[in-house]
Amino acid sequence: MNAKNLFLVALFFLQISCTSQTPKINGVSFVASRDSINNEHILPVLQVKSNFVALMPYSFIRDISIPKIEFNTNREWFGESKNGLLQYAKEFKKVEVKLMVKPHLWLRRGGFTGDLKANSEENWKLLENSYRDYILTYAQAAEELKAEMLCIGTELEQFVLNRPIFWLKLIKEIREIYKGKLTYAANWDEFKRIPFWDKLDFIGIDAYFPLSELKSPTIADFEKGWQPHKKEIIRIQQQFNKPILFTEFGYRSIDFTGKKPWESNRIAGNINLQAQADALKALHNQFWKEDWFAGGFVWKWFHNHKNVGGQENNRFTPQNKPAESTIKKMYESS
Repeated sequence: MNAKNLFLVALFFLQISCTSQTPKINGVSFVASRDSINNEHILPVLQVKSNFVALMPYSFIRDISIPKIEFNTNREWFGESKNGLLQYAKEFKKVEVKLMVKPHLWLRRGGFTGDLKANSEENWKLLENSYRDYILTYAQAAEELKAEMLCIGTELEQFVLNRPIFWLKLIKEIREIYKGKLTYAANWDEFKRIPFWDKLDFIGIDAYFPLSELKSPTIADFEKGWQPHKKEIIRIQQQFNKPILFTEFGYRSIDFTGKKPWESNRIAGNINLQAQADALKALHNQFWKEDWFAGGFVWKWFHNHKNVGGQENNRFTPQNKPAESTIKKMYESS
C-alpha cells in the first residue's frame, strides 16, 4: 500500500472514531412551575443546543422529627407532581430532547437534605418506606416515558451513609421496574463517600466546588481552582470505572461567585455577569473534552424564558445574560 492510500485509510478510521464517540449530555435543569408547558417554553432550550433536560418532581418533609415524605399532593405546583412530570416530558419528547427524571426532596422548615437523619429506628423505617414509595413511583413514571435516565436521589449524604443496606436494596427494586440508566446526585463534598457507585451507570455530582477567593476571577483563575478537585474526580472515576456526570453545575452572576458556589441564600450582592460566564467557560474547558466525562445539567432554567434572568439578576439562571451565549457555545461545540 502506497503512502497516499495509507493516509486515506488512516483518515477513514479517524472519522469513524470521531463520529462514533458518545455525544455529551448538554443538559438544563428545567424548573417545575405552576403551569403546563408548550413549544413556546421549549424553544429557548433548543436554542442553546441542549439535548437533555432534568425534570424534577418534588417531595416534602414537614417536620424532620417525623420524617415522612409526602409527594403528589394538591399542595404541590403542577410541575412538581407526577402529572406535571408526564406533561413536561411528553412535550420535550416531541422535539427529541432526552430526559433525566431527577426527584428532589425539600425540608419544609429549612435545613440541608444532606444532614437528614432519623432520631430512632422507628423513624428510620418511616423515612425509608416513604422514600421507597416516592422513588418507585417515579421509577415507574420514568419507565412509562422511556426516559433515558433516572436519578435515584439528590444530596442525601447522611441518609446514604447511615442506611447503606436500604439503598442497595432500593437500587435492585428500581432496576426491576426501570430499564434505563441510573445515577445519584451527590453533593460536591459527598461524592467521594458514596458506597454504591458500582451499582449505578453514572457517578453523579452536583458540582458546586469552591474555585476561587477572588471577587472577579478570570477563566484561568477558575481553571486553576479546578485542579485539585479534578484530580479527586478522576481518582473516583478510575476506582469505579464509571463515567462522571455533573447532575448539576452552575454559578450565580455575582461577585465572588467561585468562593462558595453552592450558596443560594445570598440574595443581596453585586451583579457580576462576566464572572458567571467565565466560570462556565472554565468548567467546559476542563471537562467537556474528557472521554470519561458524560456531560451535565446547568442549574437552572425556567419555563417563562423572556421574563427571567437578565442584566439585573444575580441568581443562578444563565437566561438572558452573557452566560446564556456561553452555554450555547459550550453545547454546540460538543
